Amino acid sequence: MSTSNDLQNVIKAANFAAVKHRQQKRKDPEETPYINHPLGVANILITEGHISDPNVLQAALLHDTVEDTDTSFAEIQDEFGLAVKNIVAEVTDDKSLPKDVRKKLQIEHASTVSYEAKLVKLADKLYNLRDLLRATPKGWDEKYVNDYFIWASKVVKNLLGTNAELENELRKTFKEKGIEL
Repeated sequence: MSTSNDLQNVIKAANFAAVKHRQQKRKDPEETPYINHPLGVANILITEGHISDPNVLQAALLHDTVEDTDTSFAEIQDEFGLAVKNIVAEVTDDKSLPKDVRKKLQIEHASTVSYEAKLVKLADKLYNLRDLLRATPKGWDEKYVNDYFIWASKVVKNLLGTNAELENELRKTFKEKGIEL
């Protein structure tokens, strides 16, 4: 990040996400605060993907707000600008669709989204897969975890060629479940 304004915008996005996700918990046995997820996705982008684009980092922090809270795309645009809103929109599932349709669309759309959205998707998948290796979510069994890994590998295959560092980490993570990219 080059300017103090960029840093302010990233911190503003972190705070916005924290407020929006304040009542939410992850599905792990510890019921981890949900905000750990978007913060973790942004951290993966910075530390492992070597990404410093403030729009990408803001989108990473905000990537689940429209999908999982009362946030609108208009609100994201008003607060963070069109570029950030567009990235968030590209990685947001339409919750009005059935889950199986949403999952299929993620696979199909992965190759067509912007470079910035691909970065967020790669880091999001990496965070979620590592989390699944760490702990099985409440209500999930081993088959459901394995099915998630297989589905995620199909999404990630359509994102390859975006960021070698993140992709190498994903390859290592998939390998732990016997899946080759």
